[in-house]
Amino acid sequence: MKQDATRNAAYTVDCEDYVHVVEFNPFESGDSGNLIAYGGNNFVVIGTCTFQEEEADIEGIQYKTLRTFHHGVRVDGIAWSPETRLDSLPPVIKFCTSAADKKIRLFTSDLQDKNEYKVLEGHTDFINGLVFDPKEGQEIASVSDDHTCRIWNLEGIQTAHFLLHSPGMSVCWHPEESFKLMVAEKNGTIRFYDLLAQQAILSLESEQMPLMSAHWCLKNTFKVGAVAGNDWLIWDITRSSYPQDKRPVHMDRACLFRWSTINENLFATTGYPGKMASQFQIHHLGHPQPILVGSVAVGSGLSWHRTLPLCAIGGDHKLLFWVTEM
Repeated sequence: MKQDATRNAAYTVDCEDYVHVVEFNPFESGDSGNLIAYGGNNFVVIGTCTFQEEEADIEGIQYKTLRTFHHGVRVDGIAWSPETRLDSLPPVIKFCTSAADKKIRLFTSDLQDKNEYKVLEGHTDFINGLVFDPKEGQEIASVSDDHTCRIWNLEGIQTAHFLLHSPGMSVCWHPEESFKLMVAEKNGTIRFYDLLAQQAILSLESEQMPLMSAHWCLKNTFKVGAVAGNDWLIWDITRSSYPQDKRPVHMDRACLFRWSTINENLFATTGYPGKMASQFQIHHLGHPQPILVGSVAVGSGLSWHRTLPLCAIGGDHKLLFWVTEM
């Protein structure tokens, strides 16, 4: 758990495998530590981490694995349920994964004897994004290369199905209004759906392709960000369906875009994994240049800490953490 100067990461945690995806729990779980999940080639690890930025008596990072779940197939995506609680008796760990076999798995555990999962089948191609409804946690939305967005209940039944014009790349649920869903397509269109009426109510255009990742700013839901081609793009949905701001960012194609959970002007992007040194960048809307550039060997996954200006990325047998100044 040392400072890792060569990679510029503030902290690293060693892992037993290549990390394909990493997700901080975005919900309050009733515990001082931060739940984090990461996925490898055939398992998911759930752990807690606490940083010196939060607790004065910790040096660097304190990381502990709570449980490893056998997955049997490469983990492509992870989404946390708001029902996860560490302060209940027994504790509840609930999350879902998307995998290379085009299936969603919904895991429930009490970190003791109860460890079960349910398989949700229906997508016919790779799943690029999935998310729980953030209020009740009773539904899951997923988007896929099969040109669909699907809504599932926790029994695995599809409750809604939207046909897309191109592969679905990202899906986000409105933090307060749980009938609003954002779906980003590879062709550069981002649509907002009303789940009650089961129809699209608004769309945004990036005018460039391929759009690889988009994210709804949860601190200010008028803001949407994405990466398409080599650029990042930002929309203000009250002003225009076209981007307010865009900038070239990753020369070898941008891969992921994520807003900070605590600051509506802070966001991170990654370059394409698999290059010898993928770039990871943190941007602030008030600054013309990235405020932090990290180089990471074949990094993948990207997630912001719930209460700190801190990002996690997966790497080769490593979790890497970057801290930025606000």
